[in-house]
Amino acid sequence: MHLLAHVCLCLVVALHTVRSEVFTAMVELEKTLQTEQEIAILLKDYIESEEARLAHLKSLAEDYDRHSTFALENPDHFVGNPVNAFLLVKRFTVDWDKEFQFLKDNITNELVSTIEIKRQHLPDYEDLNGAAAALLRLQDTYQLDTADIARGEVGGVKTQELTAEECFELGRYAYTQRDFYHTIMWMQEALDQDARELNKTADRALILDYLSYAMSMQGNAHLALVLTNELLEIDPSHQRAKNNKFYFERMLEDEKFKGQKRGDTGLQRVKNPRNIDDYRNSEEFYAYESLCRGEDIMPIKNAHKLKCKYAWYGHPYLYLARVKEEEMHFDPWLVVYHDILSDNEMNFVKSFATPKLNRATVQNSVTGKLETATYRISKSAWLKDADHPILSRINKRIGTVTGLNVETAEELQVANYGIGGHYEPHFDYARKEEKNAFKRLGTGNRIATFLIYMSDIPSGGATVFPYIGLKLFPKKGTAAFWYNLHKSGEGIFNTRHAACPVLVGNKWVMNKWIHERGQEFRRPCSLSSKL
Repeated sequence: MHLLAHVCLCLVVALHTVRSEVFTAMVELEKTLQTEQEIAILLKDYIESEEARLAHLKSLAEDYDRHSTFALENPDHFVGNPVNAFLLVKRFTVDWDKEFQFLKDNITNELVSTIEIKRQHLPDYEDLNGAAAALLRLQDTYQLDTADIARGEVGGVKTQELTAEECFELGRYAYTQRDFYHTIMWMQEALDQDARELNKTADRALILDYLSYAMSMQGNAHLALVLTNELLEIDPSHQRAKNNKFYFERMLEDEKFKGQKRGDTGLQRVKNPRNIDDYRNSEEFYAYESLCRGEDIMPIKNAHKLKCKYAWYGHPYLYLARVKEEEMHFDPWLVVYHDILSDNEMNFVKSFATPKLNRATVQNSVTGKLETATYRISKSAWLKDADHPILSRINKRIGTVTGLNVETAEELQVANYGIGGHYEPHFDYARKEEKNAFKRLGTGNRIATFLIYMSDIPSGGATVFPYIGLKLFPKKGTAAFWYNLHKSGEGIFNTRHAACPVLVGNKWVMNKWIHERGQEFRRPCSLSSKL
């Protein structure tokens, strides 16, 4: 646009320089020909510029079309990979900022306005931080090697490799959280990737700047100095590097440690302790993460007595259509029902719930209010029995199978887990100190949980019980059922459970929390806390 204005200005100047008396001398006609040639050059330059601009626009459109077409062939498979998900979010945050500025300068205002409206459905920087945090969480929970993730190898699934710039973005996120443990791992990977790249994607000096500081914060002053010297070789005028060099040298003097060349140190000697809070250093959290990885932390008590059967519980409805029941644990009693929902029913529920999904919340144990939390990453929707006959049918089936009254139960809750979606160890029932929990419902505590898995998960996403060593891996169409309360009304502590981070896949579940009210004759009370 600016070039066109410049061309027009030049044409005006050229055409108005001499407006008359050209016919009086041949030399003036020759000047006319020269001016004509100048105009032709200006127009050709403008056409070349326009062609380059349009070529960039066309390339951008083709890239978006090619990327989305490929991903939409199997969207669950594509976005179910955390590396793909992170790159998709980055594509429409960090990368999008650059491209959108180009679009605003080179397309009509009307088209810009239309794209701005579409932009409401694109991720923002909060999503980018969430996606980066998810990758780091998955790295820790499943003990993934940084280089493997960078190569796109996650959970046995191969995807595209990360560039040096993309590794840098993960390291920078960790840096902003003052998580120098992950900063070092990802900035070092960014350096390694940069060394391998022919077409450079990152600023090596910037990587060195972040990495040197992180090294110093983790007690590696000698390496921080080596990295800073390398930075100063690239940019001798880098003022922060000059200041840092002086600071690191002082640190080394205090430590009475002689400087070393980078090649002499070896990365195996890097000190990089992981600073975690007391809870993440607890036995419960250790058991939780171990179970998530599929490890056996303790034998299942009386496992040899567990059995499978076609159950009907004396209910006429189940006499000819018995349920496939698999016992998973005796105390607390926990079973899995197979093929509890059909594919059509699950597809309907997911489709019906999707427009209603909102960020999942947890109940504040003090105030009783619902609020979001970093230890629960998913979106959920509540579906009423009266919303659709299929939902009513599912509720009746749950009541029939469990033998409990679902009239006083909570509505069906459908949850779709996000990138690395998880829910750390928790109770479904309200403990004694949580006096305001479920108060507004007026139906008592959660006596039982009926958890339906509505998707298969290639890797991760298990439901684990840290205190009994039990792990349930999602299988589409199955449901887990357990009682949260003893017949005395006391909570069953060992039902404390967690939803492991989804490593690869798109996890859909549906919960039905059944309450005490209405169960007086179906599950009579007892004074014994062991029943």
